[in-house]
Amino acid sequence: MIPEIRIEDYNYNLPDERIARYPLSERDASKLLLYKGESPSEQSFAQIAEFLPEGSVMVFNDTKVVPARLHFQRETGAHIEIFCLEPVLPEEYVTMFEVTDRCRWKCIVGNVKRWKSDTLFLYNPEDDCTVAEMGLKADLIERRGETSIVEFSWTNGAPFSRVLEICGSIPIPPYLNRETEDVDLERYQTLYAKYRGSVAAPTAGLHFTERVLDSIAAKGIEIENVCLHVGAGTFLPVKSSLVSEHTMHREPFVVTRSFLTKLISRKGKLIAVGTTSVRTLESLYYVGVKCIEKGCPDDVCQWEPYERKYEYSFEDSIQAILDYMERYSMDSIQLGTSIIIVPGYEFKVVDILVTNFHQPQSTLLLLISAFVKGDWKNIYDFALRNDFRFLSYGDSSLLFRK
Repeated sequence: MIPEIRIEDYNYNLPDERIARYPLSERDASKLLLYKGESPSEQSFAQIAEFLPEGSVMVFNDTKVVPARLHFQRETGAHIEIFCLEPVLPEEYVTMFEVTDRCRWKCIVGNVKRWKSDTLFLYNPEDDCTVAEMGLKADLIERRGETSIVEFSWTNGAPFSRVLEICGSIPIPPYLNRETEDVDLERYQTLYAKYRGSVAAPTAGLHFTERVLDSIAAKGIEIENVCLHVGAGTFLPVKSSLVSEHTMHREPFVVTRSFLTKLISRKGKLIAVGTTSVRTLESLYYVGVKCIEKGCPDDVCQWEPYERKYEYSFEDSIQAILDYMERYSMDSIQLGTSIIIVPGYEFKVVDILVTNFHQPQSTLLLLISAFVKGDWKNIYDFALRNDFRFLSYGDSSLLFRK
């Protein structure tokens, strides 16, 4: 049954000065709120390994943020901002970043009403020669509600990854209320980012440094990776009064057969770094259910976990995916998830969560509430009283599931 949840019950007062506009000088210099089911305490992120159970498996999201924000200009002089969301033609991320002449993306277009049918030319106010040589243009193919299909074309034969690198900017969150700066090129990216495709960083991972990762490994904690490309929907607040009326965005994810084997054979706790890792890991259970019941995997729908009682064990579910992959000689599997995790959700795998502090009335705050069995106010009140920094560049928390 879909839970009836009022989003106003997940509101709190977040003073503007508590939003971290910029990162700290050192990634691991942030505070760490430790919550093990009772009173929260303040720690240092640099010492996070001390609080992690030995023998655990820690899962990171190794997606990489792309410079997905582009500024164009009409012949009339009007400026149009285009925010690339996900590839349409070609559809695969790897292939998309390799194309050398034209491609199509689903985009959010600012001032779209002012864009008729004319071709847009990249805005290049400083007459940068490298930018000009790209010859990047944009044509509006189709409008689809709040998004549009845009075709990009360029003339210098560079792969599209290079085009974005030269012409685009990192899409920092709108609540930072500033333009992208040089510091964001490095710091709005995790140290271990590998696979291009996100338009927002998995921000829980921004705190990790080599010395922190070394201290985690020294404690006998195994490190594994999944890849979920974070969409712009992560910025969107819940606008409907009832959460059941909110539509979640689909995000693509990839997991390997070796990771699933590790997941099913682990003995210790499973630690997810970030809500994107949680959504990937929990979605895997329902992918496995499809393999059991339908013989093949498929995307996970928003309310699927709440539609009925699932009796399969997590091990049975993951084994069903592994059996499918072995049958078709697959080393990895790519799917999508629109899963929403709200109070009442039954967690299947994640025991411990590393995460930042999230916006009021957001789906991420709902996930936190589900994870700590409704005790989110206790946690957030402590953070506010003790001068923790909030949102993407803010401080961190280590939450043990109740």
